[in-house]
Amino acid sequence: MNAPLRNSVDVVSFGCRLNLVESEAMRRAAEEAGHDGAILVNTCAVTAESVRQARQTIRRLAREKPDAKIVVSGCAVETERAAFAGMPEVAHVLGNAVKTDASAWRGLGRGGAQDDIMREKTARPLRVDHIAGHTRAFLAVQNGCDHRCTFCIIPFGRGPSRSLPLRDVVEEAARLVDLGHNEIVLTGVDLTSWGGDLAGAPKLGALVRAILKSVPALKRLRLSSLDCIEADDELFAALAEEDRLTPHLHLSLQSGDDMILKRMKRRHSRRDAIAFCEKARAVRPDIVFGADLIAGFPTETDEMAENTLRLVADCGLTHLHVFPYSARENTPAARMPQIAQPLRAARAKRLREAGEAAFSGHLESQIGRPVEVLAERGDMGRAKDFTPVATPGVAPGSLIEGVVAGHDGKKLTLARPSRA
Repeated sequence: MNAPLRNSVDVVSFGCRLNLVESEAMRRAAEEAGHDGAILVNTCAVTAESVRQARQTIRRLAREKPDAKIVVSGCAVETERAAFAGMPEVAHVLGNAVKTDASAWRGLGRGGAQDDIMREKTARPLRVDHIAGHTRAFLAVQNGCDHRCTFCIIPFGRGPSRSLPLRDVVEEAARLVDLGHNEIVLTGVDLTSWGGDLAGAPKLGALVRAILKSVPALKRLRLSSLDCIEADDELFAALAEEDRLTPHLHLSLQSGDDMILKRMKRRHSRRDAIAFCEKARAVRPDIVFGADLIAGFPTETDEMAENTLRLVADCGLTHLHVFPYSARENTPAARMPQIAQPLRAARAKRLREAGEAAFSGHLESQIGRPVEVLAERGDMGRAKDFTPVATPGVAPGSLIEGVVAGHDGKKLTLARPSRA
């Protein structure tokens, strides 16, 4: 859960970075439509637990602010609309297709707006100046997903893949830099599919190149989660040649076993994942990789789980997001033979432990190296490779340079830091 309650319209946001951007746009639209004092809950549906947390939060907010109007949106509303609309604490639900549209907010209580997410054809531009609690700017360039992984319900919450045109992205990036942002993070549901629905079907690498060329004042450009099988040659060239493109890629891998990947209906193999990391490391030796991994997918044997565990070392992963498999109703995986919950938890624990060991080794390897750090809030910042760094007393949003003196197991510490 992100974005603490604030301003005349309060927002609670669950889930992905795209939700963060949309939550701020929702707040602005709600304020423009005169919903002062309302509470907006932007939900996530990626796991059953995320849906449960959203419902629990709605009930808590209703107890804490009994006179507030609670409006709920997000992917969980798209996939379980009747359940959320039936909660006595919820005044209105608003679909993903229209949740950032002020006219839809003005129509609340009067029939609302038509909001069939599966009929959406174009990406809505989101002009968000800042996001509470973050110094980096998040630029949503893509929405929706055309793939149908057997475990995933998100395509039904987000609709078909649709891309913000290149010119609009570049203009928004320039605007964000003019507002004082040193780093921009490109976000989307399926970021590497950007451009597939645009004229000429440009690739993500072309977008990265265009931003860096057209916005020379931008200090750092970061990419959110990628699908390794969709990475194009120009993206690799940008990694090799563009120092401002940060050497950190978070990969949607999910498993390290070929049979499980097939049953997930993923489009890459274990070998594809390893080859991608090897190629990226060859062109950018300082690159680090994060990854999403699912433990205990239906039919997963001990040997299959070991293949995923070995992928941490085989790909050189250092920043893991590990999820025990969560069955989502109406997905093909939910109808497959299920793994017992305690075994899912045990396998997830082993993956997390492997990730923690890899991350610890990464921290140790950084000692003595020069780094550039973007300071965030809470006396902590991020190096270009996304490694957390202690930044006591440094103003959020500032860029500093220093030599790594050590670490505390969670973040690096610097010797002789100075302004970049």
